Amino acid sequence: MHVVQANGAEIPAVGLGTWLSPGEACRGAVAAALECGYRHIDTAQLYGNEAWVGAALADSAVARDEVFLTTKVRRDLLRPDQVAASVEGSLQRLGTHIDLLLIHWPSRSIPVADTLGAMQRFVERGDVSHLGVSNFTAAQVREAAIHAKLVCNQVEYHPYLAQRAVKAACDGLGMALVAYSPLAHGHLLREPVLDEIGRAHGRSAAQVALAWLIGQPGVAAIPKSTNPGRIRQNLDVDFALTGEERARIDALARGLRTCAPPFSPDWDPS
Repeated sequence: MHVVQANGAEIPAVGLGTWLSPGEACRGAVAAALECGYRHIDTAQLYGNEAWVGAALADSAVARDEVFLTTKVRRDLLRPDQVAASVEGSLQRLGTHIDLLLIHWPSRSIPVADTLGAMQRFVERGDVSHLGVSNFTAAQVREAAIHAKLVCNQVEYHPYLAQRAVKAACDGLGMALVAYSPLAHGHLLREPVLDEIGRAHGRSAAQVALAWLIGQPGVAAIPKSTNPGRIRQNLDVDFALTGEERARIDALARGLRTCAPPFSPDWDPS
């Protein structure tokens, strides 16, 4: 599996997402992922499973420095005086350093410069390797990048949701776009175009959707599963689609968002 180069970070193109993976289910999923070759694990303070991710990492035979670990600061803990305790908590629960620390959602009231400044102290301390953001619009990414060296914007991205503005902003800043919900919460599993293309490659619709994502320069994806078989399948996606196949998948975009809570920013047109 290839890696995405982004402002000094090397991000494995496919990682394991752990949203809605609680307790032992999370620990088992991370263990299965590491065993079959994943080297990129994504969690967040909000998910309530950092301790389980950390336990799986500690128990694994895979050396810690071979794994790229991401977590995120909660949107209600973004004031500078909250960030320090928040990140200390993540470090304690994970039991290890953090490769990539993200702002989980942009704030409408707290300046991003203040939050990133507080997060930067952990980089200077050596407990965090890289900073990034999540769920930021193109304009918000450009603003945030003024105040810190950022390596990614993690957003919902899949064939049903074109993210052209955000992708262009990330490209212009040397940042990766990390796609969460890359299968649109299962909607893409029933997509006839993906199914037809998959049959031509001996792959599933899900594998085609993931190959479409990571075949784009600067894009990584973090599919979520707790099923060991599906976890393994989601890693077997480093195959080439033809130009015609990619064009057919591009044409599926319909502006479908599966994650848009009330506190979302004013999204870019998609």
